[in-house]
Amino acid sequence: MKDVPLKPLKDKDAPPHKVPLDLARLMAMDGARATRLLHRVWDAALAGEPPPVAPRPVIEASWRRMLGIGLDPERSASGVLLEPDELEQRRRASVLSEAMDTLSGSLREIVHSSRQVMVVTDDEGRVLWREGAVPMLRLADGVRLEEGAAWSERAMGTNAIGTALALGRPVEVHSAEHFVRELHTWTCAASPVHDPRDGRVLGVVDVSGPATGFHPTTLALVSSVARLAESELRQRHGRAVERLRSVAAPILCRLGGRALAVDPHGWTAAVTGMPPVDRLPLPKTMRAGRHWQPSLGMCTVEPLPGGWLIQVDEECPPTETPSRVVLDLSRPRRWSVAVSGSAGSWAQELTPRHAELLYILAVHRAGRSAAELAGDVFGDPTRAVTVRAEMSRVRRHLSGVLAHRPYRFSEEVEVEVVRPEDPGDLLPHSTAPAVLGARRLPCP
Repeated sequence: MKDVPLKPLKDKDAPPHKVPLDLARLMAMDGARATRLLHRVWDAALAGEPPPVAPRPVIEASWRRMLGIGLDPERSASGVLLEPDELEQRRRASVLSEAMDTLSGSLREIVHSSRQVMVVTDDEGRVLWREGAVPMLRLADGVRLEEGAAWSERAMGTNAIGTALALGRPVEVHSAEHFVRELHTWTCAASPVHDPRDGRVLGVVDVSGPATGFHPTTLALVSSVARLAESELRQRHGRAVERLRSVAAPILCRLGGRALAVDPHGWTAAVTGMPPVDRLPLPKTMRAGRHWQPSLGMCTVEPLPGGWLIQVDEECPPTETPSRVVLDLSRPRRWSVAVSGSAGSWAQELTPRHAELLYILAVHRAGRSAAELAGDVFGDPTRAVTVRAEMSRVRRHLSGVLAHRPYRFSEEVEVEVVRPEDPGDLLPHSTAPAVLGARRLPCP
């Protein structure tokens, strides 16, 4: 798409507002008129011409991403489905399997009575489960909305599932807002489901159906169901930590020195000989033996039912300074930081916000004040309090690596940033001004 201003022009089909479309006005319009307008917007935008009215910002940004990767808007909705054994393996491995009763039970009656299909995907946009009346499932098969199909943006263009995954927030895509023409008769509303233990996106819950019969409140409904699923997962996690505590407490009572019991994600169940911490950053692949923990020093790790027992070696305090940091931002939704030094190494996955902050600090080695970081992340220097709270969390996990006043990586630490091949894929969820600017620059 050419970089042209998408200014709203007077048109008999356009709403009487000289601002981009919003979904509420669009859904309130006569169905045929709205569809006709969206098709004209789609045709003009893909031709690089000013459309009759600007598309919604979320849609325009996605269209630009699709054109940037060379996706064909006339492609057919086809693709290779997962083999049955791989599909079943992904279902078993997905944490969302624990919340399927909530997801399906909350939406089953609605999708059956309103000619729609409910879909649950993994974090790559692969459809793991779906539900709906048989006629609607057959209709969905026609656009490859079936179990095992890929619905990321790269696979299917702008669509609620893929765009919600790209942005990490709920999205509705109506009719010709879809990038691929074959999907123009559909409307879909999707919301990510986050893991309450570490904040990462587990997958997406989506409701899709014919564009002619879609209700404007569907996005709010889907978002509410996603939050219910997260609440159930949070309760399950709380019960698991309680079970681990009941196992670990008598063991810790018999130990001398400092020790703690943590679940597989590092959440603390019990502690002795030291102040309690909410969570301990763990290596990606934890195993029994001796490990260096940046905040504790050398530790001995033993397995417990549902977690790990970590005993601190009092003769090896955490005085070693890490010498190298690798910030890996090359994958679409899995960002990590790896820290290494003479005492050992460890790695941790990052939340979207922490990935943004560490990227900015890696670019600005001289450091950034809280106000400068607030401007970099939010475009608003007055949000320094929010930045300080986030940086406090980051520094708890990166002891010896990050300094403050200003916030910066320590001078003696070598920092490497692993970027995606395409600058446009850098932290695709992010709307931070510093990241948006970096996406337009070639990789160094």
